[in-house]
Amino acid sequence: MGAIQALRGTRDILPDEVKYWQQIESVARTILSRAAYQEIRTPIFEQTELFERGIGEATDVVGKEMYTFKDRGDRSTTLRPEGTAGTVRSFIEHSLHAQGGVQRLWYTGPMFRYERPGAGRQRQFYQLGVEVLGSADPRADVEAIAIATNLLQTLGLQNLNLDLNSLGTPEDRQQYRDALVTYLTPYKSDLDLDSQDRLSRNPLRILDSKDQRTQAIVQQAPNILNFLGADSRSRFEKVQQLLSDLGIAYKVNPRLVRGLDYYSHIAFEIQSDQLGSQATVCGGGRYDGLVSQLGGPNTPAVGWAIGLERLVLLLQQLSAAPPSILDFYLVSRGDRAEAQALVLAQKLRQTGFAVELDLSGSAFGKQLKRADRSGALACLILGDAEAENQTIQIKWLVSGEQQAIAQTELISSYQQLQQRITEFRAQEPAKAAQ
Repeated sequence: MGAIQALRGTRDILPDEVKYWQQIESVARTILSRAAYQEIRTPIFEQTELFERGIGEATDVVGKEMYTFKDRGDRSTTLRPEGTAGTVRSFIEHSLHAQGGVQRLWYTGPMFRYERPGAGRQRQFYQLGVEVLGSADPRADVEAIAIATNLLQTLGLQNLNLDLNSLGTPEDRQQYRDALVTYLTPYKSDLDLDSQDRLSRNPLRILDSKDQRTQAIVQQAPNILNFLGADSRSRFEKVQQLLSDLGIAYKVNPRLVRGLDYYSHIAFEIQSDQLGSQATVCGGGRYDGLVSQLGGPNTPAVGWAIGLERLVLLLQQLSAAPPSILDFYLVSRGDRAEAQALVLAQKLRQTGFAVELDLSGSAFGKQLKRADRSGALACLILGDAEAENQTIQIKWLVSGEQQAIAQTELISSYQQLQQRITEFRAQEPAKAAQ
């Protein structure tokens, strides 16, 4: 029988790539905790009705892309295609609104959509997202955008472009929808097949069709900004002013719509051109009606999500792998030395150092070559002579210095060793830039 492989649209994330994922998660956790966001973890599968009511039955996500099945209790169940609906369901179910104030939540994890796999696009994909529930203040929109921008810039992305639009209130949006359908109907036969289907189900999605002929038609379509009421226009202008106050450049894009029905007022995308073409790395907007639509109290909300596969691709092409966090690589040879090495490695780890113990039992030459490739700052060498004398050789791989010290001194000299490690770590960015 042949070897079993991963299903199409899924992939293994191997250790060399996981370093990038860990880098993103570490930076995100730091930035979001500083802004008083709290992590929430919701189930991977939910009742299908949650997404039908929340995302909208007319959307491509619900109509074409969801993984839906009947469980053993004959309940219609769906693997989550996005993170907002589940977060809102949890917000309602656990009465987080009763705590008062604003709930700033963030999440990360796998999502599932049945679509054509490609670079940075999988059927099981990962998102990092935030949801701010309980504030109608335009500052909440701008704070969310600013945090996303800060996160991406901290990871090293530059030349970020922010596209901004307003979908207005549900009433504004309905008026625009009617005008758009009126405009597009005479061109129906000239639209691509997906857009012909969307004309009756979700006409706003036609605006972001990638088909060139359809794009030419929508160039003369009505502008959604002309259908905003006075309050919606005022709100949009306030958001733009606050972004300018923060020094965040933006472009108003009246063709920008989001693929989910729950958006209202602000919709935005952050793009990077560092791969040679525009690539959306973050998208979001305001969804003031979703909480009440799912059975909760009227609660204004805004949020965004970042596709991690695409972000990892950017990081891989923009920079070298994140630096190793390994402090010591411990090599040993001989029964007594190998037994001592195991004990010593564990003591060093308990002290606070990152240590890899070579378990190969091969000759010192091969072990030392692995030490050079490990990314460790120093190699600890323990042979028969060192085992007999209760000493150990420490070789700083970054400078070539080598000395013999007592094993007990290695454990007791935490402060001095940590200072050397800190000094060598500080030199790494400078070397990488050369």
